Amino acid sequence: MADKKVILLTAATADLAAGDAVKKFAKKAVSLNTYAAGDVLAEASQVAGAVKVAPEGLAAAFEGDAAFAIVEAGADLNATMDAVLEAADRRTLVVLAADNGLFFYGLGVKKKEEIARAAAACDVVPTICYVADLEVPAETTGAVLYQVLKDPNLKMNEINKLKEALSRMEAALQRDNREPWDKHDCA
Repeated sequence: MADKKVILLTAATADLAAGDAVKKFAKKAVSLNTYAAGDVLAEASQVAGAVKVAPEGLAAAFEGDAAFAIVEAGADLNATMDAVLEAADRRTLVVLAADNGLFFYGLGVKKKEEIARAAAACDVVPTICYVADLEVPAETTGAVLYQVLKDPNLKMNEINKLKEALSRMEAALQRDNREPWDKHDCA
């Protein structure tokens, strides 16, 4: 099972009053209303390991070690969103890309905020890959939307934590490699 997961939900329009599941999503999501919609599906399908699934197949896809699931919302956005939120856990980033807005929810993003930065469809995939530790496709031309992130220095902080853990392990190994009579100060 993948450590970090992403669900990219695409819809023609996002009616944020469509039902309870959509309202729950909208209540906590970061929105970018200045969004130039484009072919997010084409960009997202280039990510290694991306799988296109029906809303009902999300749980099975994530059990099968998928890290990135692409879901197209049908006519009933609320039912699709309900299935998406059911499959999501605290280590899941949910992105809703619609013609009338772009919304981020979950792992590593701010809560309930409206971002004034302009965004384009080409910015969605780099942001997803950055948060979920996925490989960015070489053809990607967009930029990471740092404004939606809780911590823009997320990766640097992760690297620093790993460096600290490595130095602690090296120090512990160094202590254990001494001769038995050097380990104790009995003098």
